[in-house]
Amino acid sequence: VQLQASGGGLVQAGDSLRLSCAASGRTFSTYIMGWFRQAPGKEREFVGHITGSGGNTFYTDSVKDRFTISRDNAKNTVYLQMNSLKPGDTAVYYCAATLGGTNWRFGRGTQVTVSS
Repeated sequence: VQLQASGGGLVQAGDSLRLSCAASGRTFSTYIMGWFRQAPGKEREFVGHITGSGGNTFYTDSVKDRFTISRDNAKNTVYLQMNSLKPGDTAVYYCAATLGGTNWRFGRGTQVTVSS
């Protein structure tokens, strides 16, 4: 599966932004889709994931109640809705896919910058 994230940009603290990730291939619904981010000088960190059917999601504590992951399997697309953005959310955001476990396949990222 090939992945391409988009939708990043420069926003102010408190704003919202929605990222999209388009996937190639005809087996998109079989993949657990995840979002990760990497801030300058820091390691890449897990943000959250959504199961293949879209029925279950999981988020890291720092984004819980602010970020929402959804997917449209008919469009081979996964989304990351980010609300109440903070400067600490500034990072390159990556989408990723796995059939299970931690063997994630990453796509190209998109930059999100949150100004105070």
